[in-house]
Amino acid sequence: QVQLVESGGGSVQAGGSLTLSCAAGRYTYKRNCMGWFRQRPGEDREGLATVDGYGGTYYAPSVQGRFFVSREKGKHALLLQLNSVKPGDTGMYYCAVRLNSGCPIFPRDFEHWGQGTQVTVS
Repeated sequence: QVQLVESGGGSVQAGGSLTLSCAAGRYTYKRNCMGWFRQRPGEDREGLATVDGYGGTYYAPSVQGRFFVSREKGKHALLLQLNSVKPGDTGMYYCAVRLNSGCPIFPRDFEHWGQGTQVTVS
């Protein structure tokens, strides 16, 4: 059973930094595509960053150069470092894993999701 638990959200001032973590329970999913997504109030969920089974990463243009995704070594966790945050970064942040091949950025292509962690930028 896939279990993903996000943490690290909270309130942060514009220009600040925050690191989110996604604990994957017993499994590392290091050979699977994992991603971070965001849902802002009144909007659809959007893909922010992915990492594939080879360590390759992809970022949405809106976060390129500000957000960084990585797998935490020695732990079954996926990280998302948020830098230079803006009020527009406010939203619920989710991690997800895709067990099928490929590593797309679209939420519809991921099968398993965490419950999310809220980030508020003021």
